[in-house]
Amino acid sequence: MVSNRITTPKTASADCLLVQTMTDSPRAAKSMAKTLVKEHLIACGQVIPRITSFFIWEGKLESSREYMVLMKTTEERYDALEKRIRELHTYEVPDIIAWKISHGDQTYLRWVRESVHS
Repeated sequence: MVSNRITTPKTASADCLLVQTMTDSPRAAKSMAKTLVKEHLIACGQVIPRITSFFIWEGKLESSREYMVLMKTTEERYDALEKRIRELHTYEVPDIIAWKISHGDQTYLRWVRESVHS
C-alpha cells in the first residue's frame, strides 16, 4: 500500500517553541511582547486579552483576570528568554510554559529561526 501522506523530517520543527506567560494587565503584556521582539528573544508575541484564571494561592481559591502572551522562539534562545521574562514580570511566581512545535509551516518556522538571534 502506498501512502499519500507527506512527511516532514522530525528535526525540521523540533527546535522551535511556543512559549506562554500570563500578566495582570494589557499594558504589561504589550510591553513585554514588544520588548522581547526588539531584543530578538522572540519572533512574535501575541497578547490574548481577558482570560479568567482560577487557582489555589496561599491555601485559598483565587480568581484573576489575566492577559496571555504567546511567543514563538527557538530552543537555543529559551534560557535567555525565560531569564528576561522573569526580569520583566510582576508576578512572584510567573507562569512560563514552553511547548515544542512538532509540525508547522516550514517557511514560517524558518522566519522564526531567522528572527531570533543573539
